[in-house]
Amino acid sequence: MRVHVFMISKVISIMHRKSSNRKSISLIINIKANELMKDILSEIIANKRFEVDLQKQAISIEQLQEGISESPTPRSMKQALASSASGIIAEFKRRSPSKGWIQEEACPEEIVPSYAAAGASALSILTDEKFFGGSLKDIRATRPLVEIPILRKDFIIDEYQLYQAKIVGADAVLLIAAALELEKCNELAEKAHSLGLEVLLEIHNTEELSYINKEIDMIGVNNRNLGTFFTDVENSFRLAEQLPQDSVLVSESGISNPEIVKRLRTAGFRGFLIGETLMKTEHPGETLQNFLQAMQ
Repeated sequence: MRVHVFMISKVISIMHRKSSNRKSISLIINIKANELMKDILSEIIANKRFEVDLQKQAISIEQLQEGISESPTPRSMKQALASSASGIIAEFKRRSPSKGWIQEEACPEEIVPSYAAAGASALSILTDEKFFGGSLKDIRATRPLVEIPILRKDFIIDEYQLYQAKIVGADAVLLIAAALELEKCNELAEKAHSLGLEVLLEIHNTEELSYINKEIDMIGVNNRNLGTFFTDVENSFRLAEQLPQDSVLVSESGISNPEIVKRLRTAGFRGFLIGETLMKTEHPGETLQNFLQAMQ
């Protein structure tokens, strides 16, 4: 993936030398970024399909369905964000495709409760193993330790994953518009609701606004371009005016200081997902506590 970033940098360098037409440069960069975004997503989704198929062979969906009755009572992430003074969704993740390992030995039983104690409104836990170093075990292990809602953050492509999320104790799931056809996204959102799971829909651009419907509980704007890995919080501000203001809006990625949160709240956002800013520090819980104090 770092090769992809190098390729884009090289394209930019060559074009700056050979062309003075800035509009042409911008157009070509956007085309290249979109192409790479699709390549990376295709790789992730292909691996996810393989992963889910293997899991189905080990444990059938019928077996998962039998375990639903033992699931914990769900907690509303939507209500938690809407009623919170901070709206911080603190994320637990060990690595990312762009940064590599952030905290390879990070212990969820220590970090996740420290987020809750610091004042997080909700939690996001990465469960993708290959690209983010996560596991469903991270949710199962921490669910009894906290009272605030937990989002299963993963590349959800199959209802099988919704049953998994329910059984381990997740309260909400992430559906990524860029990774799903519209019809499939609607189908998964409806299924999630039937299981008592709330849905956070992630969009990146105006083309994905059509994914928003009554089955969506929260709308997230990802500020990270998955093609270039470039993060621009202004993406949230650009899309804010086109989003339904009666929805719970969440800004994701690139939120590194309290002033950004204040600006986003003024623009209509009620949730602020922060991961790397916290996880790259020695004590993520303390970092969050200091962050929240600076917001006051």
